[in-house]
Amino acid sequence: MRKIFYFIAASLFVTIFISCGKQFDSKFNPLTLYSLKNYEIESIKGFPQIGQWMLDSNLNYAHWLGEIHYGKSLREPINIIIIDKISMSTDEAKKRLIDSCRLAGYPSRRGHSGGYLAYIGHNLYSQLPEEKTHAFSNGPFEFKNNHGRIFGPHFYYGNYIFTGAFSREKIAPLAQIKHEFDSFNIARDDFAQNLDRKTSYKISGYISMNNFILKNPKITTADHDGIAILITLE
Repeated sequence: MRKIFYFIAASLFVTIFISCGKQFDSKFNPLTLYSLKNYEIESIKGFPQIGQWMLDSNLNYAHWLGEIHYGKSLREPINIIIIDKISMSTDEAKKRLIDSCRLAGYPSRRGHSGGYLAYIGHNLYSQLPEEKTHAFSNGPFEFKNNHGRIFGPHFYYGNYIFTGAFSREKIAPLAQIKHEFDSFNIARDDFAQNLDRKTSYKISGYISMNNFILKNPKITTADHDGIAILITLE
């Protein structure tokens, strides 16, 4: 009896997605079950589980090129969540968002570290933009700029979900790495506001990610307030 129920439920699931015409990507990353047991994941009503942090290529918490900020290691939070309710496929959702980032003044630019990942709904997603040493940025890396990476999309109940991690850097001519961290919140807010003003993506809310670190002697999230700006395309 249970097998019959599962078969009917599975058939109904497939029928719903065929009828709505949208594609969902069934690729599953086997690293997820092994690697993300210890990673901090936020459960948000109406969303798939979302990882609180950007991860580096070794699946460690990304740490802003190892910079020490007021004596502490920086950890890079997820501070943007995007819902695409319009696109009909993964490729369409990616292209639409990349094109809109460019219109918002955040094209893919060279001069940034890469290879980052993030966790959405039991999967690890590599970063957009996909080009090596690129990030979405509002200015050349030789100058002060806001930049970030976007992850996904994850198909969830008919919508495509992306997350993002944005930060602001300033130039440090005397440092070994010629950039210094400046702010998470400034970059997050500027990216979201420009996307809202210049494209069809609109700010639709603010989500508590519980990913700000206080009173830790070794790790900090600097000015990050634990909030991800929610941006919706509909």
